[in-house]
Amino acid sequence: MATTAQFLVGIDLGTTNTVVAYCELTDNLAQQSVEIFPIDQLIGPGEVARKPLLPSFRYHPAEQQFAATDMGLPWDNHSVDGDLPHVILGEWARELGTRVEGRQVSSAKSWLSHTGVDRTQPILPWAGTSGVEKVSPIVASASYLNHIRQAWNYHHPNQPLEQQEVVVTVPASFDESARKFTLQAAALAGLHNIVLLEEPQAVVYDWYARHQETAHEELNTIPLILVCDVGGGTTDLSLISTTFNDEQLALNRIGVGDHLMLGGDNVDLALAHLAEQRFGEQTTLNAASLTKLIQQTRKAKETLLADDAPEQAKITLLGSGSRLLGGTKSIGLSRDDVHNIALDGFFPMSALTDTPDSRRSAMVEFGLPYVADPAVSKHIAAFIHQHQSVARDAMQLSDEDIAVPVGLLLNGGAFNSRLITDRMTQLMDSWGGKPVTLLDNPSPDCSVALGAVAYGKARRGAQLTIGGGAARSYFLHLPHKKSTSQALCLLAKGTEEGQEIRLTSRRFSLTLDEPVRFNLLTSTHERMSNNQPVQNGALFNVDPDKFTPLPPYITTLKSNDVQALKANQKHRVEVQLACQLTEVGTLKMECVSSNDDRQRWEVEFAVRGEDGVSLDEESSSIPSNEQSAMDLLSKVYSGNKSSTDPKTIKTLNKTLEKRLGKREKWEFITLRRLFDTLLTGRKRRRRSELHEQHWLRLAGYTLRPGFGDSTDGWRIEQIWPLYQQGIQFPSHSTWSDWWTFWRRVSGGLNQEQQETLLGDIAKYLHPGAARNTKNSKETQDKGYEAMVRLAASLEHLDVEDKTLLATWFLNKALKNTQFRPEHWWALGRIATRVPLYGSAHNVVPREQVQQWLPKLLEQDWQQDTMAAFAAVMMCRKSGDRTLDISDDVRQQVLKKLNENKVPDSWYELVNSQTALSERESQRAYGDALPTGLFLIN
Repeated sequence: MATTAQFLVGIDLGTTNTVVAYCELTDNLAQQSVEIFPIDQLIGPGEVARKPLLPSFRYHPAEQQFAATDMGLPWDNHSVDGDLPHVILGEWARELGTRVEGRQVSSAKSWLSHTGVDRTQPILPWAGTSGVEKVSPIVASASYLNHIRQAWNYHHPNQPLEQQEVVVTVPASFDESARKFTLQAAALAGLHNIVLLEEPQAVVYDWYARHQETAHEELNTIPLILVCDVGGGTTDLSLISTTFNDEQLALNRIGVGDHLMLGGDNVDLALAHLAEQRFGEQTTLNAASLTKLIQQTRKAKETLLADDAPEQAKITLLGSGSRLLGGTKSIGLSRDDVHNIALDGFFPMSALTDTPDSRRSAMVEFGLPYVADPAVSKHIAAFIHQHQSVARDAMQLSDEDIAVPVGLLLNGGAFNSRLITDRMTQLMDSWGGKPVTLLDNPSPDCSVALGAVAYGKARRGAQLTIGGGAARSYFLHLPHKKSTSQALCLLAKGTEEGQEIRLTSRRFSLTLDEPVRFNLLTSTHERMSNNQPVQNGALFNVDPDKFTPLPPYITTLKSNDVQALKANQKHRVEVQLACQLTEVGTLKMECVSSNDDRQRWEVEFAVRGEDGVSLDEESSSIPSNEQSAMDLLSKVYSGNKSSTDPKTIKTLNKTLEKRLGKREKWEFITLRRLFDTLLTGRKRRRRSELHEQHWLRLAGYTLRPGFGDSTDGWRIEQIWPLYQQGIQFPSHSTWSDWWTFWRRVSGGLNQEQQETLLGDIAKYLHPGAARNTKNSKETQDKGYEAMVRLAASLEHLDVEDKTLLATWFLNKALKNTQFRPEHWWALGRIATRVPLYGSAHNVVPREQVQQWLPKLLEQDWQQDTMAAFAAVMMCRKSGDRTLDISDDVRQQVLKKLNENKVPDSWYELVNSQTALSERESQRAYGDALPTGLFLIN
């Protein structure tokens, strides 16, 4: 905490708007008024105004689109690291998005919490047009905070924002990764010492700050309050209990909802779909055009939900040449249209027993995973049922009664509409059987920022503090192969910040200088199976409906035993786990030596969520047949040349299958154990040609697809140096095994490593390589087919490299019969709409794919089945119109599939959003996935 602070500052880093509030730090802090800080921003070319809201939009102008004076701000603008030099933020950026397509970044906060993409990569604007430079969600979020910092410092040059006490709000449902990415964005913006606060709590802090004199009386008959915050990108739910001890009011947060990517953005999108239909075009708009349309429907929504709403609002879609609507067109959205969608679609008068539909929704756009059921009402009902235990306790009801909150506090842009506010109160009235008390919130747009400052006051003892501690419970996942997985409670919900929980009754034996993993689960439930309450150190059976996985925590515990390191000996240590909720609102976990409390290792979580085998309390007992197989591999690849006879290496595969069963059935944990054994003998792989070939085949098979276990990154680090060493026994067979090995583990390689591989094989893949007899022979000798499959599997390559490779393979498939199936397969893999492991921002553009598809449609799919499968992969429906091919092309492909005898599952992959079957997965990616590893797109 900065000692030179003169102000308390609260920042609501919102999906739609960013708001800043502040108050001066004085001796009489409790009485100090809180004000909104107007933020300087561009509202037009060269026109700057101070506004209470900074719309959370960015616009990336084209080169020379605007003069430097048009984009000038009152201060000398300094972008954060990784950002573009000339970007427009705020109101003008929002307005430009309604007129120019493909250059606006919106909903950065939603992307910050999206676990399905790499949030560190430049992927925004998601629907960016060709040539538009992009930034990561972290950088986009940092740019808003940086803009605020510079605006504040311009007006307070002697009290820079980085030296003040700053509170930044986040949804209560943000997981650890989203919270830490928010901290990272703040640090990029120069704000290194901030505190995070849950947004629903901030709303309550704001309410209390305005009602300090009367709160005791107003809440005397309201034991339970539902805080419902429907913002631009998320719906955030919390329960607040009120109690009176010796006439002293106490507020406690006792329930937090799960992360719901559902908010005003979804209403805007639904209205945009309606408007799109009314334009009457035979083809749907492209993603960039739809983004532009959404900005207009957002305005129409706000207008038509107002108290004095007109009958209709006009939606005008500006043409962009002959490609879009043939020019400017207009349609009307009526007040009834908006009411039907906003009220009946998102806030229907559903029953308390109605639960959200979990089916896959059609509301998938721009890569964001919106919830399947858009009915906010049903999600609130599910939330109330989930927290019945604490709700009954708060309302002092029996187990037979249904506890419905009797107080309601609404926040978010949705509740600027009196119609939606009235609908919510009607809904709660119907559920509770009596009128709910609506707590006032005169400024839904600003209350979170105001409440963040009130929280800052409470931290200094100048206002009532809301209790509640940790918003959810944290558990260590302890899977069991043959019985129900269990979860060990590390930190129970409600644990106060800074309170260290040491699990003294549980000890773990860990190996130093090797990565160890802790797979964590969270839950907002108070009771588990058999009505057992959640307590620190308690063990529970894992019910998938009550637990949510977190990205794993991984670390390498460093040893100071130099002699053991030199001798390559394993050094083990017995530790206990210590956990606490930090002041900034994130989980801190340490391994503490059982023998020396001062010896601690902090464990950091991995931001890439990978399913894998979790750490157990002791080394998992290895089945005897697996141990026997590992012993065999150790013997074959030991340092003693005479330890095995030649027959052993010849029959190695058969012997392993005798001991473990058919290798297709080997479990994921078995595969990684076998790989780790092979890894220790990697130097002895060069003992003979058979040793080398078997090592490459087995190591690649047991480490495929290069990820899936949290410590696979460490494994890849160990094998990458082998690439520089190359192979010892060059032959066509060994070269093929070599390239196949790298293909199988390619999912674990980073972009630089994949580019190294491509750089070495590109000369053999180039169409000109076949024209020279000497080069052609070398190409064949070095395993051309395996190189083709390797190149097609490198999903981290730049789009330009992928496009070039696909063009080569397409032309070769059309001109030559040799390796034609392999070339079709490679084309389909490179141009697929849904990659196996790569980020969707690196998918080959659909416009390019649509140029290739006519060539495939000309082929005889009865004779050339792999050409048909390539077309299926290129047309596979993802649900994201930035990636999906146009409807007219899709219909052509569906028609041809229908005319040919192809599996029904192929047709479904093109016709609707469908997961690959095990058989199609193996066909598409060249290998079956390990048993127990599932990929979620």
